[in-house]
Amino acid sequence: MLTQVLRQRLTSVPAVVLVGPRQVGKTTLARLVGDDLGATYLDLESPTDIAKLDDPEWYLTQHLRTLMVLDEVHRVPGLFPVLRGRIDEARRRGHRKGMYLLLGSASIELLDQSAESLAGRVSYLELHPLSILEGDHHDQAQLLELWLRGGFPDSLLAESEVESMQWRSDFISTYLEREVPQFAPRRSGRQMRALWTMLAHLQGQVLNASMIARSIGTDAKTIQSYLELLEHLLLIRTVQPWHANVGKRLSKRPKVYVRDSGLLHALLGIRDLNGLIGHPIIGASWEGFVLQQVIASVPSGVQVHYYRTSGGAEIDIVLLLPDGQVWAIEVKRSLKPTPRRGFYEALGDIKPNRAIVVYAGVDRQRLRNSIDAMSVADMLLELRDALGLN
Repeated sequence: MLTQVLRQRLTSVPAVVLVGPRQVGKTTLARLVGDDLGATYLDLESPTDIAKLDDPEWYLTQHLRTLMVLDEVHRVPGLFPVLRGRIDEARRRGHRKGMYLLLGSASIELLDQSAESLAGRVSYLELHPLSILEGDHHDQAQLLELWLRGGFPDSLLAESEVESMQWRSDFISTYLEREVPQFAPRRSGRQMRALWTMLAHLQGQVLNASMIARSIGTDAKTIQSYLELLEHLLLIRTVQPWHANVGKRLSKRPKVYVRDSGLLHALLGIRDLNGLIGHPIIGASWEGFVLQQVIASVPSGVQVHYYRTSGGAEIDIVLLLPDGQVWAIEVKRSLKPTPRRGFYEALGDIKPNRAIVVYAGVDRQRLRNSIDAMSVADMLLELRDALGLN
């Protein structure tokens, strides 16, 4: 799906920024599209390729009429103003589209600098880990494996659970030892690992930075900066509460999730499905997995929230679609799609256009109050239908 979107973007704007965590498949996708378009590829982690940009204006001018793929472009921050100049020069020469495909594994420098330097010249895309709709979404064994291992290709496609777990453990260590020092050299790797692990234990809970700070032995301001770093590195996600004028006291703090379920399980030491089924985190893990599947399957124009009142009314996922529709989704790991009492109460508060219970079964069921219970795959397909994406 993203391959087609990327091709379309490259025919309509001068530059596309493709972001996603390391090892998610950005380079593979870029080469797949770029090879068909005769692209020139530079890996800006390679000293040889970086040397080609000793005189970037001259080098880029020589390639004005070919697609230039710049991998890990945020590692050369001074390049963005040069790119802007080359884009403007190409416009004067009548060549306006598909000039640059910029790849980055973090949004911190990349998005900030490109937004400032390439305003009006760039389109953004995020590549998520693999989703259920990219495989056989009716295969329950495949679904469980995706949930356990997560969507990073090397983890999901590993030959054994041991190899998958080892890959994820190495991935976590690499981020702590390499990526974090690059973007935040003064941050403590020990504290960052402690925070990341604590967030795994707190999967899907309302964020309490002060409590986390006390547990780790630092202050809330430092924790907030660590959280922002992990979010900019596309490793965690905060979900803001839905605010509605319902005359009730609503939760005002975000919920926080480790994005990829495989990384969540690695942080918690969960090695196989039996370990996951017997773990207290199972319900929160499933909720985070469903949330990730939703976000990976819809365009960025869909707003994602949760709803909670002090009285116990709660909706796990509230979606605001571009056409104004509101969808309310309750997530249950149980084979019995029985919503909580608070879900019914919350539906009365916000009056959504669509109410769905996503559960672990495969049969579609109609519950009371026009609520449908269905599998995560069926929910995603219906949602994409509503968005005109199928």
